[in-house]
Amino acid sequence: MKRTHHCNELRPAHIGQTVTLDGWVHSRRDLGGLIFIDVRDREGRTQSVFDPSDLPKDLFEQAAALRSECVVRITGKVRARPDGTNNTKIPTGEVEVMASALELLNYAEVLPFPVDDPEVASKVNEEMRLKYRYLDLRRPEMVRNLRVRSKAATATRFFMDEQGFLEVETPILFKSTPEGAREFLVPNRREPGTFYALPQSPQQFKQILMVGGVERYYQIARCFRDEDQRADRQLEFSQIDIEMSFIEREDIYNLIEGLLKRIWKSTLNIDVLTPFKRLTFQEAINRYGIDKPDTRFGMELVDFTEEFRGSKFKIFAGAVANQGVVKAINAKGLAGVTQGQMDTMTEYAKSFGAKGLAFIKVEGGEWKSPIVRFFSDAEKAALTSKLAIEEGDLILFAADQWLTACEILGKIRLYCAEVLKGQGKLSVPADRFDFLWVIDFPLLSFDKEQNRWYSSHHPFTAPVAEDIPMLKSDPKKVRGQHYDIVVNGVELGGGSIRIHQPDVQKMVFEEVLQIAPDETKLRFGYMLEAFRYGAPPHGGIALGFDRLIAILCGTPSIRDVIAFPKTAKGTCLMTESPSPVSARQLRDLHIEVKAARQEPPAV
Repeated sequence: MKRTHHCNELRPAHIGQTVTLDGWVHSRRDLGGLIFIDVRDREGRTQSVFDPSDLPKDLFEQAAALRSECVVRITGKVRARPDGTNNTKIPTGEVEVMASALELLNYAEVLPFPVDDPEVASKVNEEMRLKYRYLDLRRPEMVRNLRVRSKAATATRFFMDEQGFLEVETPILFKSTPEGAREFLVPNRREPGTFYALPQSPQQFKQILMVGGVERYYQIARCFRDEDQRADRQLEFSQIDIEMSFIEREDIYNLIEGLLKRIWKSTLNIDVLTPFKRLTFQEAINRYGIDKPDTRFGMELVDFTEEFRGSKFKIFAGAVANQGVVKAINAKGLAGVTQGQMDTMTEYAKSFGAKGLAFIKVEGGEWKSPIVRFFSDAEKAALTSKLAIEEGDLILFAADQWLTACEILGKIRLYCAEVLKGQGKLSVPADRFDFLWVIDFPLLSFDKEQNRWYSSHHPFTAPVAEDIPMLKSDPKKVRGQHYDIVVNGVELGGGSIRIHQPDVQKMVFEEVLQIAPDETKLRFGYMLEAFRYGAPPHGGIALGFDRLIAILCGTPSIRDVIAFPKTAKGTCLMTESPSPVSARQLRDLHIEVKAARQEPPAV
């Protein structure tokens, strides 16, 4: 018989039926002369029983010789488990299959690591898991992650179709536009010395689609960036890419809130509340020290610039006199911080250029700190009132230019939250998701080394209409129509309303970003020309699909939600890529490799 049921399907209603299960041997146990084999497939597992009194000797011996992960087909009759033997940990735990036939479909060698014990498997070195990824994928946790990913993709497609979007594939072989992250280049055999680039995003193509009258476009797009790997980055990744014509920012907010509401309901059965909260970039930095704040806990930054303007503590007073600020946070309950933890926070401060980290520990009814003796009674009263200081608190300060001071405390705030979680003093429910929009980013940032302005996000972002006159006179004050969607301190994605007027786009390229006219024409000429033939107002967004799935699955690493990810060094341990290529291949591409290389094995 071929498979009649999957291994998570049988229930008491199936008692008496003859069934056939296909799958892997999850475990084998010899108990009291009986052999119990749990057979597992993608859906779950079911217990089967081999009784020597009912089976031919050779069949029973075959069952006794099985080891974990052998691929088998088992046929038998479903029966209720004997009283007291139900397994409440699995859905099929009330029944078992009395085996009458066994077929060994494939034998398994001893595995390099177990996949049947979640606790043991989760502790296996990640490089080992990636080398044998086909084994790692058998773990129920990995199957769940891929299932969530598939459900999220399906929910996305259904929702976008309902909203009138067309799914359009854009090219993978693209033109090199070295702006932002480093690109992957692909040599062109037909014209030596020319190259394609793998796209960092479909940005330019989706804007051209708007010029082409598509109006509503999306795709789950494959993108590539040759950058250093982190837990939330891969060389190749997926994003939900969206562009719309004849819209304003509110249209994007409504669309994405609806999409995320659908995805969370489809995958986790959680009802997300809309509309999402909104914070300006200025407010996010001022209150949380970061433009992707985790708002599930407090510990907000509090400003004491005016209170310390004339302070006897010269470091604070000097910062204020130098047009800087004094900010502080209260890490409640963290007065017992270890020296090692204080050193870590001090190093965070120094990484931003600070000379050290000022602090106050509130212990035994005293403020313990070398700086307290410089504070006036009024300054102490202001700290106590605005920070709600109590016994056991740890007060941390930053005195510097506004952005630097905020970023120092923003990083320390997150570190303190992790320490407090580890001590059980800060509880954040696993099923809590705080969504928010961060808006009104600066359109431009200044590069002191190159003495020029550059795009804070990308050069196609439209400035806020009333700020356009300041593009030449006061660029730092110009706000962009950019928006980021953030959940639990993770940036899910970002986008903007685009520049659709060719004269404004050309001015941004050449006069604001100081890209030479010839370079502008070479890199973006086709876009500027397309805009001359009637480009509609348009805007869009891209959501990091891998990051989104990682949040849904509750894992900090996107490698856990990608079937075949690269390591932190950008390699695939299973296929041993990247790898050398033959001299003939290089000759055909007119490429000479100067670095020493290893010849690939002959085939």
